[in-house]
Amino acid sequence: MLTVNNILKEIKDIPEDRLEEAYQLLRSLTHTAKPSKQQHKKIMSFAGAFADLSANDYKDYILYTRNTRAKLFDRNIEI
Repeated sequence: MLTVNNILKEIKDIPEDRLEEAYQLLRSLTHTAKPSKQQHKKIMSFAGAFADLSANDYKDYILYTRNTRAKLFDRNIEI
């Protein structure tokens, strides 16, 4: 069974030049960060992006997107 002590033992062996990377990874796992004001503005800039599309064009777009995703992610890939 994995415990905090097992993880701490592994962490102590991280090379010093990779500590910042490890720290950022750990923070991303433990903190749910709110977007900054700049990120929030960037995200909100997409609000209403489809407002000028007709209902039929929007339906066509949604159908196309669903079909494309299905083709991309439902295929068998040999590695």
